[in-house]
Amino acid sequence: MEFFRIRRDIPFMRYAPVFNIVSALLLVAAVFFLFTRGLHLSIEFTGGTVMEVQYPQAADLATIRAIPVRLGYGDAQVQTYGNARDVAIRLPLHAHETSAEQSAKMFAALRAADPAVQMRSTEFVGPQIGSELASDGVKALTFVIVGIMLYLALRFEWKFSIAAIVANLHDVIIVLGFFALFQWEFSLPVLAAVLAVLGYSVNESVVIFDRVRENFRKYRKYSAVQVIDSAITNTISRTIITHGATLAMAGSMFVFGGPALHYFALALIIGISMSIYSSVFVAAAIAMWLGVRREDLLKNAKPRNPNDPNAGAVV
Repeated sequence: MEFFRIRRDIPFMRYAPVFNIVSALLLVAAVFFLFTRGLHLSIEFTGGTVMEVQYPQAADLATIRAIPVRLGYGDAQVQTYGNARDVAIRLPLHAHETSAEQSAKMFAALRAADPAVQMRSTEFVGPQIGSELASDGVKALTFVIVGIMLYLALRFEWKFSIAAIVANLHDVIIVLGFFALFQWEFSLPVLAAVLAVLGYSVNESVVIFDRVRENFRKYRKYSAVQVIDSAITNTISRTIITHGATLAMAGSMFVFGGPALHYFALALIIGISMSIYSSVFVAAAIAMWLGVRREDLLKNAKPRNPNDPNAGAVV
C-alpha cells in the first residue's frame, strides 16, 4: 500500500556524514547524562511500600494523588487496577520512616479525605527485590540484542548485523539519555517500552535491508550507494504509513492514558521517532561505511547469462 511514489531516488547517503556527526554528539550527550545524573528509578527497582485500598464508589485519582504529595511523598505512584474502585499506591522509601509508619500515615490521610475507604493490603518491597528486577532487566536487554544480532547475521550478512545493532543501541541509549537528563521516572513499564523500541527499530532496518537486497538483484549497474538510496526512497511511503500509525497510538496513550501510561508512552514516542532516523542515517550509513556489496547478499546467485546485456557490470 502506498500513498505516493517518488520517481527519483533521494540521495540520502550524500548527507550521511553530517547526520552521523549529529548521532555521535547525541550519543555522547546521552552517555554523559547517564553517568552524571543517572536514571530516576521507580520503587520497583529501589524498594518502597505498596498499598492497596478500596472505595465504595469510583475513586477520585486526582484527589488521592494530592495526598502523598502533601505528606512529602512526591514520587508516589497512584493508579487503579481491576476496576475503578480499587487503587494501588506505591510510596518510595524514606530514611527515617518504616514501611508500617508510612502505610499508617498514608491510610490515616486517606480516611480523613474519605472515611469509607478500606485497606485491602500493604506490603514492603525491599531493595533486594528491586536489585533483582534491575538485574533481570539488564539480562533481558542483553538477550534481545544478542538474538537480533544472530537473526540478522543469518538472514543477511554480518555487516548488516553490526549496522542494525549499532542503530538499535543508538535508539536505546538516546531514550535513556532523555530519561536521565529530565529525571523522568524509569519504571518496569518504561523498561518494557525500551525493549519494544529495540524490536521496532530492527524491524525498520530489516525492511530497508530487504529492499537493498532486492535492488542489488534488480540494478546490477548501480553502485552500493545508489542501491541504498533507492531502497530507502522505495520504502518511504511504507515508513510514513507505519510510523504515522504507531506514533498516533503512542500519542493517544500519552494524552489519554493518564499517569500510569505517561512515561511508557513517552519512551515509545522518543524511541519510534529515533528509529525512523537511525534506520536511514545510522543503520544504512554504517552498512555503506562497512563496504556492503552485491556479492555479500547474493552469495548463492546463479551464474550470469553471457547474453545478458547487464553481464559484466561492476558494483
